[in-house]
Amino acid sequence: MSERGLLDLIVALLPGLSPIDRVCLLREFDTEEDLCVLSKSEIEEAVGRELRYFWNFDEVRIRAQQEEAVCRMRSIKWASWASADYPPQLREIYDPPAVLFYKGCLPNPEKSLLGIVGTRKPSHEASQQAYKIAYGAGKAGISVVSGLAYGVDAMSHRGNADGGAPGYAVLGSGVDEIYPSTNRSLAKKILDSGGAIISEYLPGVCPSKWNFPARNRIISGLSRSVLIVEAPKKSGALITASFALEQGKELWAASSGIQPSGTLIDKTGTIKLYEDGAEIIYSERDIFEKWNMEIADNERNVMNNQGITGIKGLVSNMANFLEIEV
Repeated sequence: MSERGLLDLIVALLPGLSPIDRVCLLREFDTEEDLCVLSKSEIEEAVGRELRYFWNFDEVRIRAQQEEAVCRMRSIKWASWASADYPPQLREIYDPPAVLFYKGCLPNPEKSLLGIVGTRKPSHEASQQAYKIAYGAGKAGISVVSGLAYGVDAMSHRGNADGGAPGYAVLGSGVDEIYPSTNRSLAKKILDSGGAIISEYLPGVCPSKWNFPARNRIISGLSRSVLIVEAPKKSGALITASFALEQGKELWAASSGIQPSGTLIDKTGTIKLYEDGAEIIYSERDIFEKWNMEIADNERNVMNNQGITGIKGLVSNMANFLEIEV
């Protein structure tokens, strides 16, 4: 435990606070003792607003000790807004998570991440394109951040790991509560790649429909650019797109998300993004050009000729695990 003691966990546990409130406390205080001796009025002055109720710090401390033991037992680490290992790009968004819990290794702050998200019920073409772009990005050393959901998210994670890059999955649950459970092997693959499973929620927190929109701001916040592969009119991917625009990130739509597929796949979300000015991405090479990356010709050939075998099988297997959009 650091010299900050249990401060980070205490701040994460305090009920009735927004992420901005929690960051205010982490910015204002250096140790748990500094925080736990304060009165309600002093806490209100620190966060800049009135609190509807106050808490018993002794009880919160006990819970923090329990959470620390759980994290230690389950190999879960955390990085608070005030710590040096907190992803610097997340500090720049409006409401950064005060504490990130994670398994694995956090992203290298010197490398840009590519956010790829989309529908849980993608067309065949969108599934292929998500995998191929993520694979090509991985071969070029670009890591993908997504949400570990069925469909586009899962195909992006798989492609990126197969391309050899460490990947990053942001959950709407605790990092020890992999959702959907059928993606546990994929979560392990991400960890084995040198990446991380990340969440702002404490260990043991179950997935909730209210958690997923909030986690989407972290996906976009970690990303340099966000690619929406395919999305219906009502989709969590479009929430990620909105956060990306608010955060000043580049927002793109994949070509498969706007082209007719011969099926009844709803693409109205990505079509609307295109109509509103989102640029179209056809392959990973479009991303390299936008990021001013130089890729050697022999590496381009490798990306064009490898990693495609088995995509149809992966797409077929995904059909067994598709779920309703949230």
